[in-house]
Amino acid sequence: MRGKAALVVGLVAGYVLGARAGRQRYEQIKTQAGKVWDQPAVQGQVEKVKAFGVSALTSVPGVVWKGAKSVTGAASQSGSVQERAERAGRAAKQSAHEVADVVEDSVDDAKRAEKSATTRAKAAQSASDASGS
Repeated sequence: MRGKAALVVGLVAGYVLGARAGRQRYEQIKTQAGKVWDQPAVQGQVEKVKAFGVSALTSVPGVVWKGAKSVTGAASQSGSVQERAERAGRAAKQSAHEVADVVEDSVDDAKRAEKSATTRAKAAQSASDASGS
């Protein structure tokens, strides 16, 4: 019961203090957050994450699906249980290497995108500095 009372007191105090700050302070915080978001360095990192996400999302699932089919196919072929298990193990190992290669390629793509975004951010910063001086 004591924890609930402390929570209620905390919520009331937060509400009162927040209400005192009012809309004006909220707008100040919102403006500052917008300025930070629009900085070239931040946008460069955003581009980096986007590039990595797109490359990973487009390539990894297909390779995983292909690997799963390969392992299933190897395990369902004729032969003793041990032979099927060994074939499936080899297929799984090969599939894991393929997935690792695709992920490595995605990381390389993300690094190239990061360099490109950094170059664009520096160019934008230079242009901003030149127009401001």
